[in-house]
Amino acid sequence: MDNRFSKCPSGFYIMLGLVVLAVMMPVSVNVFKSSERTVAVKGLCEMEIQADKVIWPLSFKVVGNDITQIYAENAGKCREIESFLKAGGISEAEITTALPKISDKFAQEYGSNDRTFRYVLTQVITVCSTNVPTVLELMQRQSALIAKDIVFQSDWDCQTRFLFEGLNEIKPQMIEEATRNAREVAQKFAKDSGSRLGKIKNATQGTFSIEDRDVSTPEVKKVRVVTNVTYYLTR
Repeated sequence: MDNRFSKCPSGFYIMLGLVVLAVMMPVSVNVFKSSERTVAVKGLCEMEIQADKVIWPLSFKVVGNDITQIYAENAGKCREIESFLKAGGISEAEITTALPKISDKFAQEYGSNDRTFRYVLTQVITVCSTNVPTVLELMQRQSALIAKDIVFQSDWDCQTRFLFEGLNEIKPQMIEEATRNAREVAQKFAKDSGSRLGKIKNATQGTFSIEDRDVSTPEVKKVRVVTNVTYYLTR
């Protein structure tokens, strides 16, 4: 038999396969494109919560020309402050008294000409407590120490700080809420576009942020997280 005729069946099948492939290619492409129809949305969750820790530095100065007298006066004021704090509900373990810092104006080459007092002693007593309501109450009553000649300084490096350290306890709840919010947004988009919402393609959790709700109430914190979720869309 002629070899040309024996090769016809195989050539016919190859040609038939190419024809079928050409017919099916648009269908395959459409299926592929359909699987890649997605919508990317963001889900937000915000929560206001009370601070669970406070760091309260109490800074004051003692001035004079007799260094021995200055140290004695400083020790007396420290005792008064510690008594005030303990009587108000602060434990001894929550009170830290730093070493005093003293400067000699006469030893300074540069500075103002006001050298009425030679020595300036700076003392800081810090309260670090998880009993925030008690500290807030004491802060409102600290003016009682003025009658004992104790005036606190409002230095930049001695600002009261309110913290929230219980983030891990509320993380699952906030992530769940943010994800639910993202799904609601995606469902509305799918409905408006005549599609149906499919499965999640990918999702990323944003960074949690903690900041003061406002400048007047730093003990109230605003916790915020944003999640990014991409969903498949189906017809």
